[in-house]
Amino acid sequence: MRGSDEPRSQSQSDWTLNEGWTLNEGSGSMLRGSCLCGEVRYEIAGELNSITHCHCSMCRKAHGAAFASYVEAESRDLRFTAGEQLVSRYRSSETAQRSFCSRCGSNLLFESDEAPNLVYVAAGGFDSELQLRPSSHIFVGSKAPWFDITDDLRQHEADSD
Repeated sequence: MRGSDEPRSQSQSDWTLNEGWTLNEGSGSMLRGSCLCGEVRYEIAGELNSITHCHCSMCRKAHGAAFASYVEAESRDLRFTAGEQLVSRYRSSETAQRSFCSRCGSNLLFESDEAPNLVYVAAGGFDSELQLRPSSHIFVGSKAPWFDITDDLRQHEADSD
């Protein structure tokens, strides 16, 4: 583990991209994130679409919490800047894949075959301050019985239509 919270600089030749992901150069705003051990780092250039709290049983198990908070972004705007070789992927259903750091176990991404141009990034992994705020709770029909939703965000029994 590194002794600093600051990411190490990477040259463009060190960048590796997932299939279908592109390098988005020239964007003014760049959000950065990393895993718990700091070995996997990523950037998002472009606008974030939304933040949702997912209460489905798979997200609850994957995150070990009452719900998982994900930031929706365009796949083309995401790139790894370090540690992509440490990213492990798990197909959690016929249509979805989850990614996590193989070293520290941090949840990183959720990707759906039904929305191939979108990526859902675990909100807790961002090092940059997010200006966007959560907009809704999804899959509340399968929320943990021991958790009560007490905010005024929209609630959807299943996905957010």
